Amino acid sequence: MVSIVITSYQEPKTLPKAIEAVLACIDKSEVKHGEFEVMVIGPDKDTQHIAGIYPEITYIKDKGRGKPAALNIALKAVRDEIIILTDGDVVIGENSIEKIYLPFRNKNVGAVSGRPVTINSRKTLFGYWSHFLTHAAHQMRLNRKTSPCSGYLYAIRNVINHIPENIFSEDAYITNVIRKKGYDVVYVPHAKVYVKYPDNLSDWLKQKIRATGGYIQKQSRGGRNFIQEIRDGIKLFFTFPKTSKEFFWTVLLYMTRLYLWFMIFWSIKIKKRKFSDIWQRVESTK
Repeated sequence: MVSIVITSYQEPKTLPKAIEAVLACIDKSEVKHGEFEVMVIGPDKDTQHIAGIYPEITYIKDKGRGKPAALNIALKAVRDEIIILTDGDVVIGENSIEKIYLPFRNKNVGAVSGRPVTINSRKTLFGYWSHFLTHAAHQMRLNRKTSPCSGYLYAIRNVINHIPENIFSEDAYITNVIRKKGYDVVYVPHAKVYVKYPDNLSDWLKQKIRATGGYIQKQSRGGRNFIQEIRDGIKLFFTFPKTSKEFFWTVLLYMTRLYLWFMIFWSIKIKKRKFSDIWQRVESTK
């Protein structure tokens, strides 16, 4: 069997769409329907109520200590060989479940990443930034075998026993552990997941500090660093913008990313802020 785990926290507007997209993929899959189980894990009443609407869903309550802690509870509940992980504020694309599952027919494959696709408008500053960064991540995963899976949609073999609860980027950590166990990590760009990204600077920084910060933690080695980001972004800096406005927005993005890396280094390495202080809810993505 295959277990599909949806992590959620106070997402009553987006969770039903996330669940229905998963169930629709299962219905259209050539894999037998009975080979899938779907779990929704979250600490709040909204998540419990919404999960209870769907008879196909198993609800698991967590203690609200963050996504890594929730995943640890889910990993203990799962007995299946393959685990597909996604979130309650995204919508997976048509046939994405089957596309991300099929590579596991190769016993050497230990993890498979899907492709995040932004639903934000490219005509706004933060929407453009989301298009630029998702395209950059897509190119990185195509060209670099050490790239981490996307936490929005990925699948793993059930070989992870525990995730440190102070991890900022559990997807990077899990990818690294899978590789250390000798498995291959595969990127399937046709397994798409549609994501709403932040639309203001405060939320953008909250999300990026949390996500990018994980790559400078010792546990998440194998991810990106500032030098790699600059090197990878040089070509896109000149080729991705289509207008003078977009070129100016790209300059602002690079300046903001530089500020972001400074904030990450200051918060994690100098101030040694706790996981609970850095992991803040990003409202504009809900």
